[in-house]
Amino acid sequence: PHLLRRSNAKTLGHSISDAGDNHQPLRLSAVAQAEEAMDSALASAAAIADQRQKIEQYRHILASVISSSPPDIPQAKRFLNHMVSDEVPLVVSRQLLQTFAQELGKLEPDSQKEVAHYALTQIQPRVVSFEEQVVVIREKLAELYESEQQWSRAAQMLSGIDLDSGIRMLDDTNKLSKCVQIARLYLEDDDAVNAEAFINKASFLVTNSNQEVLNLQYKVCYARILDLKRKFLEAALRYYGISQIEQRQIGDEEIDENALEQALSAAVTCTILAGAGPQRSRVLATLYKDERCSKLKIYPILQKVSDIDILPWHYVWNISSLR
Repeated sequence: PHLLRRSNAKTLGHSISDAGDNHQPLRLSAVAQAEEAMDSALASAAAIADQRQKIEQYRHILASVISSSPPDIPQAKRFLNHMVSDEVPLVVSRQLLQTFAQELGKLEPDSQKEVAHYALTQIQPRVVSFEEQVVVIREKLAELYESEQQWSRAAQMLSGIDLDSGIRMLDDTNKLSKCVQIARLYLEDDDAVNAEAFINKASFLVTNSNQEVLNLQYKVCYARILDLKRKFLEAALRYYGISQIEQRQIGDEEIDENALEQALSAAVTCTILAGAGPQRSRVLATLYKDERCSKLKIYPILQKVSDIDILPWHYVWNISSLR
């Protein structure tokens, strides 16, 4: 439609653009009226002495902003600006921003991103006062980015959460869970550097953890990081240890046979790619004797490499296709 208007304007001269100019003040007037109405509503709420009534009035305003169709982003930003201003008592703004953060999911994805990022920017100067609200906003954004398979963006959102805050007391299990979650997201983009930073943090927490699912996820992340950093022999030993898990149910997590087979295959692949030496030979011998390896697609290459020290290039290409 925009291109058609431009084309018509060229054909018919200035008459259409002049007509458009006549409508411009009307549009501006409508925007100005909406802004005035919002300012008036916010001022009325701010003037209410009773705290409970004040909060209810603000909730009513927020509900109208969130439920508007299409989303009224300028009004949402106006509401946010008011909430972080000195006009609103902290005990009130915390409750309203908490509700706002929880309601973000009702917006369309693009609107949600714009408003959420704006909220984080506006809150930043007073972030100490709104830590809980920032956590909810970041987690909502991370969830949205993850649904869009924007793994690193999701990880960046979560990595902005202060896990060692003196205000929000998190236990070690929650910290471990968040570190592992962030590492897994980075690894979806094969980003070993950022993933390792959070796995290193997790390493101080996992030693005392009795959360078997989290501990397993940590081990998988660690193996993948070693693999991506081309520390193949270390990665192979980690993968092989994972493949030997006997439990098929850990907490609520079901251990899939295919996942164990993938870990075993990764162990074989990494061992083959590792530099020659006595330890590699020992690991190769262990894998060759493991009956499970005979069912793997990579087994013929394992057989071949067990007999020779140097693997021909065409076998290396075959390994790449199986990874």
